[in-house]
Amino acid sequence: MAIIPGRLRALRKKHQLTQAELGARVNVTKVSISGYETGNRTPDTDTLNDLANVFGVTTDYLLGRVEHPTPPFLYEEALTTDEANLLREHLEFLRYRANKRDDSSEEDA
Repeated sequence: MAIIPGRLRALRKKHQLTQAELGARVNVTKVSISGYETGNRTPDTDTLNDLANVFGVTTDYLLGRVEHPTPPFLYEEALTTDEANLLREHLEFLRYRANKRDDSSEEDA
């Protein structure tokens, strides 16, 4: 599966790296980085992981599977199961309250 070319280029520029500098960090040539950015080449799995690590994003973000560069906090590895469940319950409550507020606003209108 190919990287979304615009995302890789944007990340590289955001981190103020040249194609050669990025290539050196992930052990590929400048030509390979250029190919990834234009969509003419596809990195192998190790290189894809290295690119994600350099930029602090997920491989799913580079591949276009998700819109956010980092996973939501609910999937943070440091959370215990109990903490994640509490956060989910709190989120459900906040959504319920927001929906209730929206419903009462519509009745007032």
